[in-house]
Amino acid sequence: MIVKPTKMEQQKQWRRLNGTMVQQSIEDEVRQALIKEREAGNVIKVCIGTDSQVKGRTTDFATVIVFVRKGKGAFMYIYNQSTKRKMPVKQRMLEEVAMSIDIAYKLCPLFIAFNVDMEVHADINTNPNFKSNDALKEAMGYIMGMGFVFKAKPHAFASSQCADRMVH
Repeated sequence: MIVKPTKMEQQKQWRRLNGTMVQQSIEDEVRQALIKEREAGNVIKVCIGTDSQVKGRTTDFATVIVFVRKGKGAFMYIYNQSTKRKMPVKQRMLEEVAMSIDIAYKLCPLFIAFNVDMEVHADINTNPNFKSNDALKEAMGYIMGMGFVFKAKPHAFASSQCADRMVH
C-alpha cells in the first residue's frame, strides 16, 4: 500500500537539483548514492550547509547536502523550509547552523561507515565588519563541539553558494 504524504510532509521533502523529489528517507537516498559512487570508483567528500533569506515577515531556509566527487564534479540534495518567526541576524545564523548540524548528525553514521569526509559549512563572514560575524564563535564551537569539520566564508561554498541559490 502506498501512503500519499500529507501537504505538510510534501513541503518538508528533499529534492534533487533537477527538481525531482526524493521518494524515500534522506538516509536511504544518501546510502544509495554512496554505494553508487563507491561502485563508480569516485572519491567523495560531503559538505552540508544552510542559508536563509528574509522576505517581509517570512524567513526562508535552504539546507543542502553537496557530494563533491574528487576531480569529477558534484551533485546535491536540497531541503527548503520557512518560518514566520522574527529573529535577529545572530539568531538566524545559529538557526542555519542548527539545521545543518541536524542533518549532519542524522547522516554521520553513513559517512563513517563509507569512510567519507564531511564538513559543515556556515554562511558566516569571518570579517568582523559584517553582522553575521557576531555568530562566528558560537557557530564554530557548536559545529566543532559536535565533532564536525567547520568551514566559514569564504570557504563555506555549500552554504554561501549552493544553499544561497536554493532559498526561494
